Amino acid sequence: MKPKAISVLSGGLDSTVATSMLIDDYDIIAITFDYGQRSADIEIKSAKKISEFFNIKHVVIDLKWLGKLSNSSLTSDIDVIDVDVNRLDDKEYCDETVRNVWVPSRNIIFTSIASAFAETHGAERIIVGWDLEESLSFPDNSIEFLNAFNKVLDIGTLEEVQIIAPLIKMSKEEIVLSGINVETPFELTYSCYKGDLNPCGVCESCLRRSRAFEAVGVKDPIFD
Repeated sequence: MKPKAISVLSGGLDSTVATSMLIDDYDIIAITFDYGQRSADIEIKSAKKISEFFNIKHVVIDLKWLGKLSNSSLTSDIDVIDVDVNRLDDKEYCDETVRNVWVPSRNIIFTSIASAFAETHGAERIIVGWDLEESLSFPDNSIEFLNAFNKVLDIGTLEEVQIIAPLIKMSKEEIVLSGINVETPFELTYSCYKGDLNPCGVCESCLRRSRAFEAVGVKDPIFD
């Protein structure tokens, strides 16, 4: 019998590749958070389709109160800014653009709830899609955050729950290559911040994704 794991599955590129990489190693339950983000409906639909693809249970957790606490463009009427693709590697520039989409304590809350869900369901691992490229501007995607949170879980859980982040040292390009290797259903994923049915192609999330696919010479199926 395989050990159990909880996948924090947004329906996006990173969390889907992370789940794909570990699907054979764990009996996975996927959880998706509805925190009032403008892309919630499409993210939930994508995560459901991905869960069906993998034949795993999918649970949606209502956290709309989190969005009401935030003034992020993801959860308010503030416009999601279009980012200059030529400055995606400019840390100072991205440190400023990230403030537009930053939801305070989002990953702290997500991971705390995931750990409670894991203990309740007898799961020893939490799978997340945190990656190196986004950690340069999003501190709650970093190795430091991962290690610190696992220390908290060492103390704060009875069942020794731990987070595993298979993409934590990967760029988006490396993530796409890894996804290809494990036959990730890219066509089912959704990464756009703006929440429109057709991805905008100009928000930071879309640009990082499209740049990665272009770099490896593979057509991104969501833009077909």
